[in-house]
Amino acid sequence: MAQNKILVANRGEIAVRVIRACKELGIPVVAIYSKADESSLHTKLADEAVCIGPARSKDSYLNMQAVLSAAIATGCNAIHPGYGFLSENPKFIEMVEATGIKFIGPSSNVVSKLGDKATAKMIAKAAGVPVVEGSEGIIETKEDGIKIAKQIGYPVMIKASAGGGGRGISVCYNDQEFSKAFEMTSMEAETSFGDKSVYVEKFVENPRHIEVQIMGDSKGNVVHLFERDCSMQRRNQKLIEEAPSAILNDDLRKKMGLAAVKLAKSVGYEGAGTIEFLVDKRKNFYFIEMNTRIQVEHPVTEMITGIDLVKEQIKVAYGKELSFKQKDLKILGHAIECRINAENPLNNFMPTPGRIKKVLFPGGFNVRFDSHIYPDYDVPPFYDSMVGKLIVFAPNRKEAIRKMRVSLEQLVIDGITTNIEYQYAIMHAPDFIKGTYDTGFIAKFNGLIQGEYNEELIG
Repeated sequence: MAQNKILVANRGEIAVRVIRACKELGIPVVAIYSKADESSLHTKLADEAVCIGPARSKDSYLNMQAVLSAAIATGCNAIHPGYGFLSENPKFIEMVEATGIKFIGPSSNVVSKLGDKATAKMIAKAAGVPVVEGSEGIIETKEDGIKIAKQIGYPVMIKASAGGGGRGISVCYNDQEFSKAFEMTSMEAETSFGDKSVYVEKFVENPRHIEVQIMGDSKGNVVHLFERDCSMQRRNQKLIEEAPSAILNDDLRKKMGLAAVKLAKSVGYEGAGTIEFLVDKRKNFYFIEMNTRIQVEHPVTEMITGIDLVKEQIKVAYGKELSFKQKDLKILGHAIECRINAENPLNNFMPTPGRIKKVLFPGGFNVRFDSHIYPDYDVPPFYDSMVGKLIVFAPNRKEAIRKMRVSLEQLVIDGITTNIEYQYAIMHAPDFIKGTYDTGFIAKFNGLIQGEYNEELIG
């Protein structure tokens, strides 16, 4: 593979993660960076680094021409988009394809279909995958939306069709709230994704958010690598992920996995992707969206399967067949990931950029910290607040929780406020320990304030 060369069209921890995978495969790699990220770790680890613009994302990481020019100028024959930014932008992927450079992910046609959440829902329905009730496609006016909301019954969600990362979502319980939220959600969608289109779907109250990791190759093979439970969220953004889910039995796991594979095969999916479902209290599951890229939380799947998803992504992009079949995959234990953010959980999770004075990463057997930070690193205010991901793996969930507690105790990031203590408190919360939490947990959580660490619940 020495003749290949990859440009990583991202920043932060995912850029570092992809660069390491490229290095392990013996592939030269090029980093891009904004002026705010000149000293970021990913620029030091790559073979080459190219500045593509000012700090603001729209002038750098979202600047399609600048990113593509950097790839062409440095002689890259593939682009790995990571997650976020241009990773699910069909226009950008079309531009990449037009140059003959390989986009490490599905084709622009597939991303266009599945990246648009309203269209993806229709594809899922046609494939026989259960979906949440809602509009058949995008809605043009609030009057149309209210009409649909009354048909399916409140509460409903207004969702950005091109959305992701918890942005562009409003929950409405009546006509008045819908009227107010429609314009606001459309504007947020346009600001965040350059597309103001929205759709409506039934709001399933207090569900579990379960996603299934899939991987496909250019030979028509598609497999699932089991599920992740992503129900621990604040403001629709994930905070903790674990695999496997504590609420799935083998039968439900098999049904959801088969549904995910069926959907992916129906569009000829190639690369890594995630099919996201809601599971209600009666264990019914519903498709909500597909992410046509690698996910932030992919390490927990890597830990429980022993598969390097990023290296597999790259190999598949270069025409290799999947190195494993469905029958080869087994759940080897339990993994938990805590997102470590530069934010203040006691001040509505307000971002807290600034200079990091000291860091100490935890270690030990089956402990992993994916990050781009180091002492004297300045966390910029322009991007997502995540500064790292702490991942642990153990033979079972009980031991994984204990290992995560110890690892959080030993993780030190001085100079900025982080959510480390908040995550530590969650690891002691009864609902988390018992595995009975849902997507409404964080809104109700007061364990950090009360300090009620129920050690007896875990033995």
